[in-house]
Amino acid sequence: MKPVSTSFSTFKRNQATNSADPLVYGKTQPIGSSGSAIGTILIENGRLSAENAERISRLQNDQDKRFGDIAIELGLLTDDDIRFALSRQFDDLYLPADDTSLNHQVVAAYTPFSPVVEKLRALRSQLMFRWFNAETHHNALAIMSSNVGEGRSFIAANLAVVFSQLGERTLLIDADLRTPCQHELFKLGNTIGLSGMLAGRIGTEAIARVPSLPELYVLPAGAIPPNPQELFGRAGFAELLKSLIRDFDTVILDTPAANEYAEAQIIAAGAAAALILARKNRSSVSEMIKLTRSLQQTRTALVGSVLNDF
Repeated sequence: MKPVSTSFSTFKRNQATNSADPLVYGKTQPIGSSGSAIGTILIENGRLSAENAERISRLQNDQDKRFGDIAIELGLLTDDDIRFALSRQFDDLYLPADDTSLNHQVVAAYTPFSPVVEKLRALRSQLMFRWFNAETHHNALAIMSSNVGEGRSFIAANLAVVFSQLGERTLLIDADLRTPCQHELFKLGNTIGLSGMLAGRIGTEAIARVPSLPELYVLPAGAIPPNPQELFGRAGFAELLKSLIRDFDTVILDTPAANEYAEAQIIAAGAAAALILARKNRSSVSEMIKLTRSLQQTRTALVGSVLNDF
């Protein structure tokens, strides 16, 4: 099993964007011209009035400046407004800071220019090169770590977002039936979900589409069952996962702590591949070795490792 990299840069969860970093606004067409002009996008989303957009456009023509620069000079728009419009122009959707539809720990949806999201994109690129590509036809990946508190859910959620931003029809499965949290991150109900599907009580209606991120779907864990290991050990899990893998371009699975709960290896084997995480100053080398060996025994491909620092 060849890892993506022997050393990924560490992830820091709460890094802020440097306010001194330059913004590439691009030169836009005046309002009413062809294309998705920044002004049009901002008007449609209630961030700018049509009158102010016309005012900015006139100055843009007179001064030969960028739409965004003039709007900010006049105090009519903020840097976040311009980033929002650019995101819509280039189909790289993200949410404004005042949006509360998701938990802000889903940083890939809120701070696309932050260092942590750039590293998530770099991780995505590595995974696409090594695992998710047309030659291999692989499209499922389990996110694993040895113990609780090492960042599996954070990485799984945000990795699913950056894949969806590529236009990939992406499914995030909360397969941690011990302490699930993806429903909290995406502010979804958790009365129905994976556990109900494995028990044969519900179908694919348990899969929720995330309205603010059009290509992203989430399958919550559902009600916490008394027998997670037995549910995953049944043939129904492998059949369900194969069906979901056929229906989606990319499938990311959040898992329970591997060295504490045996079903984590069953989940990873179903996905056929795993990305393992360690947390700086917390994870044990011996436990990482134990996890790696368990993946070898189940013939699960280890496609990479990530060091979390948050």
